[in-house]
Amino acid sequence: MTKIKICGITNFRDAAKSLDYGADALGFIFYKKSKRYIDPQQAQKIIKELPPFVSKVAVFVDCHFRQITKITNELFINTIQLHGSETPEFCARFSYPVIKALRINDSIDILQVDSFATQTILFDTYSETDYGGTGKSFNWKLLEKLNTDKKIILSGGLNPDNIEIAITTVRPYGVDVSSGVEKSPGIKDHKKIKKLIEAVKNAD
Repeated sequence: MTKIKICGITNFRDAAKSLDYGADALGFIFYKKSKRYIDPQQAQKIIKELPPFVSKVAVFVDCHFRQITKITNELFINTIQLHGSETPEFCARFSYPVIKALRINDSIDILQVDSFATQTILFDTYSETDYGGTGKSFNWKLLEKLNTDKKIILSGGLNPDNIEIAITTVRPYGVDVSSGVEKSPGIKDHKKIKKLIEAVKNAD
């Protein structure tokens, strides 16, 4: 079954509804320039109310190692997602599972992909100004013949209307969706979340 992460969570109701409909993981963005940024203290309040066995993912962009470790430890985070220009050496320093995000334009460098020791790579759409949440997709066919042992998470422009073809094209380990299930940045549309998760299950 394709794993589903709903990212950019900023309030408990959106978190709860995502889980009710079948999401496997919730993403909390600790990058202050993001439209979906959440203060660690607010995130902690949400996380304390979540049921057990929920996967919490902390998203960072070119953040200091100590700050990442502090937030991760205090909030009982399960997985770290690094969405900036972090090096393979930096990613390897963590004791937590790490998802390294790579932003794709018109090609994929397999040497870059395999240079990261982390088992999971997230592919997102390249943007000169934004680190995720652009609402734009890249050419998924670039991933069809990608020869790697990494688990692949697909992101970038995914929504209830295109998620099925995305999954059947890429057959990823998981999908990461944010803007495609929103009313506005950081505020989720619960009907879209429900529709998207139903579409993922249908594709599987």
